[in-house]
Amino acid sequence: MGFLNKLAILGCCVGALGCSEKPDGVEQIFFGGDILTMQGDSPQYVKALAINNGKITHLGELDEALAMAGTNTIKTDLKGQTLMPSFIDAHGHFMSSLEMVKQVNLANPPVGSVSKIPHIINKLKAYQEQHQVPKGGWILGWGYDKDGLDEQRDITKLDLDPHFPDHKVMIIHVSMHGAVLNSQALKWANITANTPTPQGSVLARLPNSQEPAGLIMEGAYLPVYLKRPMPNEKEMLNIIEQAQRMYSSEGYTHAQDGFTSIKNMNFLKKAAAQNKLTLDVVSLPGFNQFKEWINNPDYPFGEYNQGLKFQGIKITQDGSPQAKTAHVSEPYLTGGLHGEKDWQGETALPKEHFIDLVKKATHSGLQLFIHANGDATIDQAITAVRAAGIKEKDDKRSVIIHSQFQRPDHLDDYKELGISPSYFSNHAFFWGDVHAKNIGWEKASFISPIKAAKQKGLVYSNHTDFNVTPLDPFFVMWTAMKRETRAGKILGPDQTVDAYTALQGLTTGPAWQVFEEHRKGMLKEGLLADLVILSANPLKTPVDDIRNIEVQNTIKEGISIYQAP
Repeated sequence: MGFLNKLAILGCCVGALGCSEKPDGVEQIFFGGDILTMQGDSPQYVKALAINNGKITHLGELDEALAMAGTNTIKTDLKGQTLMPSFIDAHGHFMSSLEMVKQVNLANPPVGSVSKIPHIINKLKAYQEQHQVPKGGWILGWGYDKDGLDEQRDITKLDLDPHFPDHKVMIIHVSMHGAVLNSQALKWANITANTPTPQGSVLARLPNSQEPAGLIMEGAYLPVYLKRPMPNEKEMLNIIEQAQRMYSSEGYTHAQDGFTSIKNMNFLKKAAAQNKLTLDVVSLPGFNQFKEWINNPDYPFGEYNQGLKFQGIKITQDGSPQAKTAHVSEPYLTGGLHGEKDWQGETALPKEHFIDLVKKATHSGLQLFIHANGDATIDQAITAVRAAGIKEKDDKRSVIIHSQFQRPDHLDDYKELGISPSYFSNHAFFWGDVHAKNIGWEKASFISPIKAAKQKGLVYSNHTDFNVTPLDPFFVMWTAMKRETRAGKILGPDQTVDAYTALQGLTTGPAWQVFEEHRKGMLKEGLLADLVILSANPLKTPVDDIRNIEVQNTIKEGISIYQAP
């Protein structure tokens, strides 16, 4: 958090923490509830915590903390609530939260209310009427997933065009790796019957025709994604506080933008310069613009500047497992998206180009963040890291994001090469049944194998990929602990974990992955006072009740940035 921004917040403090002049002792003391430190591999508690100048200055007994108090020290009785380190977004798309403000929620339950194609039409029409979108204007939706539709098919331009003949419509796929466009939007994107399908992409066609049907994914979507309609800079600067509140209301003090364009890198720099970042924001610039930002002094890596840090390169090497664009070593049991036999998905880059890019990034001193969902893509990522000469002892902390269709043999390679997985256990609920159908129950049961990874001694994290799934950290905990699908089946019961292990994936693990274990992720003297107060202790709550825990207060460097109503 920038210094001026911190002063601004101090000038209008909120909540039970109150405001005061600078105390002559420690600024705040917390006591009267479970204070969970997240130090070590088993739960550790203290009776009191004291903070000063944005950092933790004492953990221990209450009388010791009280001896450090001054006349203006704020003493907060937790009254049985739980204090612990705030949550860290291990992988998500912070910039998407700014766009969501002007988009329609088209997600399936429980995230949204769409279960039929007519629901999509009605929601888009309601938005157009409510906001009086003029002819030629844009109507955008997010969270679209055909697997949750009764029709069990993708919506097409033929569904959309009769209702929106004069508007451009873009419905962003839940994976954020694609979208459905109506005819006006396809025309804007210059996608026609003559447009070839890029390698590793989907460009759906109407039956018995080369006419685009509307769905585009992966490489076919990337040019559209880069020039997609967005709020202008002034609008984004005005709504960035609202976007950050989405995170702080869920207990996060640290957000990640997991594939940042040059345009958004510049926006984040401006937001930081204007002291608009109340969270720490870690940005992963996208590989597709590598030549534009590498070795550019405008984009220093590995250091915070008023709440913003450029961390490493994001390479997206395959697609979405539920959309069957993830690259797998054995064909999908259900064929390709359009009935292709022996369909195995494809990679974004040819293997040789991918390996070369990993080498160049490594030799430039960049930390690697590789999106790999399919087991064949994970094989390529392992090969590329090994070819770059990286070993565990080098402490490069290469992160393979998602690692979804992982095989048990991959874990030994991860250990040898110092690769850290960032898992996505929410998939078990949202698409576990789909994965079982597409690749078989046995393989699907090993998605996000947190338990196996921990047994191998790997540091791991667990993420939401927001806005692919909700930010809710307690839902993430529940999916890691229960692994229950929408159909009520337990997907890989041998990979269910305890609550403490689940919490490590939201705190200490993601802090370590971005080289911040000496700054955040646990309660320890000298670390930032990034804290969250919860209505109940997750470690003492039955698994099926964990989703009911509520964030009461989120504290960034000693300052309350969210308090529950």
